[in-house]
Amino acid sequence: MIAPFYKFGYFGEEFSLIIAFLIGIAFGFFLERAGFGSADKLAAQFYFYDMRVFKVMFTAIITAMLGVFFLGAFGLLDINLIYFTPTFLIPQIVGGFILGFGFILGGYCPGTSVVSASTGRIDGFLFLIGVFIGIFIYGELYPLISNFANSTAMGKQTLHGFLHIPYGVAVFAVVLIAVAGFSGATYLEKKFNSKFLGRGNEAE
Repeated sequence: MIAPFYKFGYFGEEFSLIIAFLIGIAFGFFLERAGFGSADKLAAQFYFYDMRVFKVMFTAIITAMLGVFFLGAFGLLDINLIYFTPTFLIPQIVGGFILGFGFILGGYCPGTSVVSASTGRIDGFLFLIGVFIGIFIYGELYPLISNFANSTAMGKQTLHGFLHIPYGVAVFAVVLIAVAGFSGATYLEKKFNSKFLGRGNEAE
């Protein structure tokens, strides 16, 4: 049996929705346990004194990347059948800046706002309302910005395909970047955490 199971017809659409529901619950649970339901902890990464968000998310990315790579290498996963969103370079860069600005301003991203709201936090619930309002506004404005939203189309891009390097080399390079990123994040935590605690002590 080779994955992805749904693409090969091993189970139907109804069962796939049940699996997606269970995965979503598990994903939300682990986000909450990692502290991603708190705006204080999420916003701390922008002040560099608590980089757990960066570390947890980068760990998840590396784990998934290595899992996909080795499952494909062992013939347990057909990588060519995995769906991923096509690239629209400029619109997605602009969207990333808008999302990042909202993240800094509100302390949540759309996913973590759901986690926060599900645990009863009022700020998470209000942020989630803002997410739905934003989606509604985007839907209403889409006819006016559709040309921009579909501009600079690059199709389905992968890192190794874009850089014209072997798949394994790209995976190894990302792992090295992750190691460097973790080291840098730890250094920033030590540097800025001491400054933050020092200011707190002065305030007292």
